[in-house]
Amino acid sequence: MRRNAGLLGALEPDIGRHLLREEGEVVVDEVQRHWVAYVRAGLEALVGVVLLVMTPFVKIDAAWVLLLVVLAVLIHASWLALASFRDRFVITNMRVFRVHGVLTSHLATMPLSRILDITVIKPLHGRLLGFGHFVFESAAQEQGLRDIRYVGRPDQRDLSIQRVVQRSGLRGPRVG
Repeated sequence: MRRNAGLLGALEPDIGRHLLREEGEVVVDEVQRHWVAYVRAGLEALVGVVLLVMTPFVKIDAAWVLLLVVLAVLIHASWLALASFRDRFVITNMRVFRVHGVLTSHLATMPLSRILDITVIKPLHGRLLGFGHFVFESAAQEQGLRDIRYVGRPDQRDLSIQRVVQRSGLRGPRVG
């Protein structure tokens, strides 16, 4: 089920198709990347626009080269923005998973029972702007769900995961 109509809705990853609905899996939280993740793409697009504005002031023989550079910069900026937009981290009542990719879709999943430790890293600028990074430790040494970057409201998201793990009974009975 798409939340947004139009082009952006069509570009969103379809999280629902990855759920085990017949097993009772439901989404607790779906995390899009924080707006800071789009800064690089925005700066590249700005460079492309500045170069485009400079085109009339370049010799006509060289203007086509500048236009090709502008096109390449704008395509790359769009690609970065779309890759950030399609990167989703999902917390369900049974597992955590990440879906990302533009042309090729990547899915990395980890059952709640395999999560040994979650480290939340909040650099200074992340604390000021409201984002952090998650590092998941599990029994598997290498997995596609180790680093989740640019998570908005990281403390609340960490508590969401801890609540789901606690409610599932994986960490022992609740005290008090």
